[in-house]
Amino acid sequence: MSSTGTPGAGTPSTGTPSTGAPGARTPSTGTPGTGTVSGETPGIEELEAQERRLVLPRFGFDDAWALGSLLVETAREREAPVAIDIRRGPQQLFHAALPGSTPDNDAWIDRKRRVVERYGASSYLVGARFRAKGTTFEASSRLDPDRYAAHGGSFPLAVEGSGVIGTVTVSGLPQLEDHRMVVEALERFKLEHFTLERSTGDA
Repeated sequence: MSSTGTPGAGTPSTGTPSTGAPGARTPSTGTPGTGTVSGETPGIEELEAQERRLVLPRFGFDDAWALGSLLVETAREREAPVAIDIRRGPQQLFHAALPGSTPDNDAWIDRKRRVVERYGASSYLVGARFRAKGTTFEASSRLDPDRYAAHGGSFPLAVEGSGVIGTVTVSGLPQLEDHRMVVEALERFKLEHFTLERSTGDA
């Protein structure tokens, strides 16, 4: 989310932020791994498929550093003014704030992260499910909007045989772009650190 956002503003279906950060540079839409073309909003089935596809074989301290470093690299390449947070259970394993981010981004991270922890699904998917019912998260969840925000950018870290064990969250871009940055990084992380690892081990 934008560093100066207010909950409930913006247009989720177009991926615009709740409020825009002046001068923020936004990465191109349709990044690899999102399964959408530029400007297209993913549907619920696609969002659910992302979560099924991005279950990891493990996730520990070194994995958090690798995933966080990958997100930092991606954000720097795009000059994206984001804050990044990775947690396993209640423990914060990685945090980074890039130029242009503000303390407000950390508040957005906490609010989006709590949605993932409560629902076991990405913050963007939770918001999309409420909208599909003709309502909004803010109107129907009965949760304090000062503590919970179903805006894109927080994604569950799920491990085979264990379920959701943590979260990875980005804040600072329009909500769909926050979501896409996390998904793209997880796609690349899973390929480079686990798929290739397994193929090397079999050699």
